[in-house]
Amino acid sequence: MRKAILAFLLIAGWAGAQQPESLLIGPGDLLHVQVFDTPELEQKDVRVTDVGELPLILGGNVKVAHLTPAEAARVIEKALVDGHFVLRPRVAVTVEEYATQKVSVLGEVKTPGAYAIQTPRSVLDVLTLAGGLTELADRKILVERRGTDEKVPYFVSNDAKAAMDASVRINPGDTLYVPKAGIVYVLGDVKQPGGYTMTNNEAQLSVLQLVARAGGTNNSAVPSHARLVRKTGDSGYTETALQLSDMQKGKQSDQFLQPGDIVYVPFSYMRNFALQGSGLVASASSAAIYKF
Repeated sequence: MRKAILAFLLIAGWAGAQQPESLLIGPGDLLHVQVFDTPELEQKDVRVTDVGELPLILGGNVKVAHLTPAEAARVIEKALVDGHFVLRPRVAVTVEEYATQKVSVLGEVKTPGAYAIQTPRSVLDVLTLAGGLTELADRKILVERRGTDEKVPYFVSNDAKAAMDASVRINPGDTLYVPKAGIVYVLGDVKQPGGYTMTNNEAQLSVLQLVARAGGTNNSAVPSHARLVRKTGDSGYTETALQLSDMQKGKQSDQFLQPGDIVYVPFSYMRNFALQGSGLVASASSAAIYKF
């Protein structure tokens, strides 16, 4: 009896080391079910049905989809006890083969597609399989878990320690989506007008950061009469005064921008009146986009 218990603990420990608790059983997976002290109930290469059930030799069909192997083992133990087949069953479940062994990587990666993985991998590992992020990628990515509606956010930080955080793992069958980063525009009397992607480590830009990226304002600019154009709804825009001069002098707090915002720095009072909100939107739509 002591040998049987020791064998169970060794096998269970091995299974736990091989089978991460974050990896869930799904329809089509091939399982190995061991009932210790009752070898005649062992089932090798038994497949989970399309509805997520596992047919047992005794105990009927049990629902195991979306459970970890350890949780599935407890469900099988309960079925054996409830059916009065085994008084104190000890069950171990391992996944021999996953029906879906690919992860889909979509969006702003260099080579989007489906990639084969056999075990859970880190987010960075999976992104590496897809060639890494493009220059237009947003750092706020989303992981959709296989077989569930669960959406797990992950932030690809420039900080190495934060980026290598192993708390979010990608499992076989998961989908990883990398959206395009937001773009903000600075037009008018700056050294390099155009659109700039919000690809810094915070995935956002402030007014002063945007103007700095554009090389700063020219000597002929009138920053005290700068304007901010922001989209409202499907087709509307609001235009507000932006005290850029006071921001540059530290007299007023910097302001964070939203994707699609347009900062306009006038050349002179005459040209300032010549270009209004609708003209700024049209200019922004044809502006060059800078990926830094």
